[in-house]
Amino acid sequence: MIKNYLRSAVRNIKRHPFISFINIFGLTVGLTCCLLIVTYVINERSYDKFNKNADDIYRVTRIFYSTPNVESLHLSAVAPPFGPRLKMAFPDIKKMTRTEPNSSISFRYKEKLFNEGHSFFADENFFDFFSIAVLKGDGHKSLAEPFTVMLTPDIAKKYFGDADPMNKTVILDNTKHEFKVTGIFSPFPANAHLHPDILVSFNTLNDPDIYGEKQLATNFGNNSFYTYLMFPKNYNVDRVRTQLPNFLDKYVNFQGMPGNLKTHQVTALTLQKLTDIHLTSHLDDEIEENGNSTRVYIFSAIALFILLIACINYMNLSTARSTLRAKEIGIRKVVGAQRTEIISQFLSESVLITYVSLFIAFGLTALLLPAVGKMSGLQLSINSLLNWQILIPIVLLPLVIGLISGIYPAIFMSSFIPVKVLKGILKVNTGTFSFRKILVVLQFSISIVLIVATIVVFKQLQYIQDKDLGFNKDHVLTMRNTNSLGKQFEALRADLLKNPGIKEISRSSRIPSGRLLDDQNASVLEGGTLQPLKVDLKQIVVDDGFIPTYGIQMASGRNFSKNIKTDSNKFIINETTVQILGWKTPENALNKEIKYGNVVGNVIGVMKDFHFESLHQPIIPMIFLFDQNANWLSIKIDGRNVQSSIVAIQSTWQKYMPNAPFDFSFLDKHFDQLYHSEQQQGTLFTIFACIAIFIACLGLFGLSAFTITQRVKEIGVRKVLGASVPQIVAALSKDFLKLVLIAAFFAIPVALYAMNKWLGGFASRIDVSWWILAAAGVIALVIAFATISFQSIKAALANPVKSLRSE
Repeated sequence: MIKNYLRSAVRNIKRHPFISFINIFGLTVGLTCCLLIVTYVINERSYDKFNKNADDIYRVTRIFYSTPNVESLHLSAVAPPFGPRLKMAFPDIKKMTRTEPNSSISFRYKEKLFNEGHSFFADENFFDFFSIAVLKGDGHKSLAEPFTVMLTPDIAKKYFGDADPMNKTVILDNTKHEFKVTGIFSPFPANAHLHPDILVSFNTLNDPDIYGEKQLATNFGNNSFYTYLMFPKNYNVDRVRTQLPNFLDKYVNFQGMPGNLKTHQVTALTLQKLTDIHLTSHLDDEIEENGNSTRVYIFSAIALFILLIACINYMNLSTARSTLRAKEIGIRKVVGAQRTEIISQFLSESVLITYVSLFIAFGLTALLLPAVGKMSGLQLSINSLLNWQILIPIVLLPLVIGLISGIYPAIFMSSFIPVKVLKGILKVNTGTFSFRKILVVLQFSISIVLIVATIVVFKQLQYIQDKDLGFNKDHVLTMRNTNSLGKQFEALRADLLKNPGIKEISRSSRIPSGRLLDDQNASVLEGGTLQPLKVDLKQIVVDDGFIPTYGIQMASGRNFSKNIKTDSNKFIINETTVQILGWKTPENALNKEIKYGNVVGNVIGVMKDFHFESLHQPIIPMIFLFDQNANWLSIKIDGRNVQSSIVAIQSTWQKYMPNAPFDFSFLDKHFDQLYHSEQQQGTLFTIFACIAIFIACLGLFGLSAFTITQRVKEIGVRKVLGASVPQIVAALSKDFLKLVLIAAFFAIPVALYAMNKWLGGFASRIDVSWWILAAAGVIALVIAFATISFQSIKAALANPVKSLRSE
């Protein structure tokens, strides 16, 4: 029987190739989108699960409070003493490991000199936590001794070519420290939250020239060490979490902390599961940019929606062609076919079509994955769908989809009365609240929401690109870790400024586009005494070239000057600081006394507010300290001849720093990276909006075909009575366009709410204007009308004699 059903299904597909093509095409598009998104979701949820003990590993994070229980900063790294002290205080912790990334360390081998942006100091038990294959050396011993390194194969080849790298030595930066290569490890997979290329023995940090053993044991201020704890299997980690405040009070003491406050009221430690880091952790100093769980849920919902709409379209298209198969059904019933047999026949057809669609969808997914991966910045592979836990549900999916999409047409068409259909009498209810019309409203509601989302995301990204940040970010070349210039900086600066293509040079502890993480205790003079501030003033150390290099405007006062020795005890603040401190105007702030850390001095200038961080963040109170030996070097160059300026800078750099690589980036690229995820999201929204509209149009095509088929004689009568083609098209189209208007009525409030919530993630944002909502509705109407017109014009041009012949 099943064989006969399948044979009949194949014959029917061949008999109606155009409609069968539309059915298969619609389901294929839906299934392809579903498979692409499932691949993305699987990838996002797989991060760090390759580690053998992933479920038992937790990362220690640190919170700072400006006042008790008021969080001002949450870091994913902690100070170096925390790891050993936690291991000592809690015997249930099986193992502890630490790693400290260094984004600008450089190594030399003979004449080869490279800056390594993915170098990590790592404890010797690092590979007990991260299940990475050690290709050469011993994963348990290779990092035990100080001044040893492990490399990935690509890094080893870069330095040593095809020679065996083991036991060869590389020299660190401008020092004489030699590091012996003691191991080669496989690169971390793409679905890891960190990707070191070089691992340096953590014990190296005990050397006072590098960091110092005492610093490692007592420095609670340098929060740059990522610390991981391993617990016994199925251990209840809350047993440790609840004791962390007491641990802080017992083991950690801060100098200068008010006597009435305990340590846990100033800072806190939290435990973060390793496998949760990628999707749920967005702290202030992540090793790499993480994913977003909300985005995963959104795209999962879109995948389900597109698949559901594909099923709905199959229903609409199947019922639309019901008149083509009415006599077939009537004859089957006359010769004795039962209704259940006819239902089974139609369900077998829908399942077969779904399997054909799935087969094509798998091929399309394999072809499109590289493009989707490039757009999303992810390494997506079809292999993630071939895991049996995923593959079995996918293989069974056509049965479910076939039943869902085929059950309504099967029941609908099996209900035909033989006597009537064989006489050519086929009337079906197409009333105002028919099931098919409700589904079309649903389709276009979601489509309009996606159109609004696409426009809003695009406009917000355009706003970000065009917004005045309060400084000039164009043509600013930046270099990191230039402290080693020392006293040579002034000579290098003088040489560079001789070149007419170089406008300004400055040094600073941070550059715009970075996070503001540094602060110290601050007090202001009020009523003759220094009063502690309840807000954080984020500090930037700058020289006198910072303000002119970035074109920052002064609201009052003056810039720092290297010719005024007392400027080392002076401060410049921004306008937000003036308002927060209640000084009302920038002029009133001048000469106000501030104690910041251990420095007591006066305000000599107020900068106009500018966006140091991304537009996700509000402008916060900032204080600038004067020092000519800061970490970052910024060079403002003439935009008319960028390449020759870079060549000149490189030549001058190598003159003064022959043993340091010339490694630079442009500031505007840093800012572009801040909004990379939003740009990806905008691209994906656009793609899925187009797909959703396309699928919705297929559904509308099916409904219009079905309805017009039922109104053939009405159209004939109208033409006989003198109705023109435009009048008939308008009469046939208005009911469908009403559905789109109803969809807009429901979609616009949802879209407005959703996009205002998304825009809430930006401190500087656009408003969702009325024209955006209106434009989405108009676009949907135009697309819907174009879809309907194909059927309407065809019906209006038909010969009325043929449609009225049976009367």
